[in-house]
Amino acid sequence: MLNIGVIGYGYWGPNLVRNFAELSGATVAAVSDLDPKKLATVQRRYPAVTTTTDWQQLIRDPRIDVIAVATPVSSHFELGMATLKAGKHLWIEKPMAETSLQARKLLDEADRRKRVLFVDHTFVYTGAIRKMSEIIGAGELGRIFYYDSIRVNLGLFQRDVSVISDLAVHDFSLLEFLFHEHPVAVSASGINHFPGTPENLAYITLFYDSGMIAHANVSWLAPVKVRQILIGGSRKMITYDDLEPSEKVKIYDKGVSFTDDPKAILEMRVGYRTGDMWAPKLDTTEALRIEGEHFIDCIDCGGSPRTDARLGLKVVELIEAATSSMRGRGETVYLNRRTI
Repeated sequence: MLNIGVIGYGYWGPNLVRNFAELSGATVAAVSDLDPKKLATVQRRYPAVTTTTDWQQLIRDPRIDVIAVATPVSSHFELGMATLKAGKHLWIEKPMAETSLQARKLLDEADRRKRVLFVDHTFVYTGAIRKMSEIIGAGELGRIFYYDSIRVNLGLFQRDVSVISDLAVHDFSLLEFLFHEHPVAVSASGINHFPGTPENLAYITLFYDSGMIAHANVSWLAPVKVRQILIGGSRKMITYDDLEPSEKVKIYDKGVSFTDDPKAILEMRVGYRTGDMWAPKLDTTEALRIEGEHFIDCIDCGGSPRTDARLGLKVVELIEAATSSMRGRGETVYLNRRTI
């Protein structure tokens, strides 16, 4: 039985504690937060859980095997490194660090101490994304042409990170997971409409050697909440709407074809194919439950998580590249081709 300590009981921490408390192979031993009122809530809900305002107590406690960090990204490196140096396994929220240098150091420390470092890119574990991965992996879409995402809403404005780190981070992790290909270049444009705060709107384009192009529209200034993805292939296409109560994923047997036949060219060189649409059945298990079980299994069996430190590092590199391009007014940023 693994004992888990959770640092941070703000926005996401309560969800982590609830799910960890229900895992068969683990138990929540302690929770740390700077706000005594939040800790009082923990004690009411989970009387057996130790609470403290000093996160270092969790690091020093020899009974705790795992630390989950659910704090602002500015504190991820300090807390994550302290956890790994104490010989404990680490669950850390996304993005895993403020800079790729910090992310690389966390990855190296986890490798050196043979500890599991799990980055909580939750969308990767949803039934919809796992089904999309299965369909793409089976080659049903054919050659992938594009990935187009809209991820907008009104707020929540962040003080420490831009809309890229807050919203586009989801698309970066999904692109890595679904296509197993790292982009070669990034171009982004964005703006800060309110002085003294990070950018609240951005348009990001990623280019790939395979010829695929990916685009993400992220904003905190939209009057409605939209979470949609379109993926176009040479054989079939996918639509994904996370806010759809049912049929979140739809596969369309639609596409275009070109011909060099001189007779056909006289009529029309482009042909259009319209076939059936179907919505696959999706696993509705909460993504955090699947993540938790996967994390515990990786610790027990010595496996590597789907969202490990290497994927986390790639995502942080994309955030840096997109941010650099955005602040250079859309200047193309070429990515390092080294192997992570």
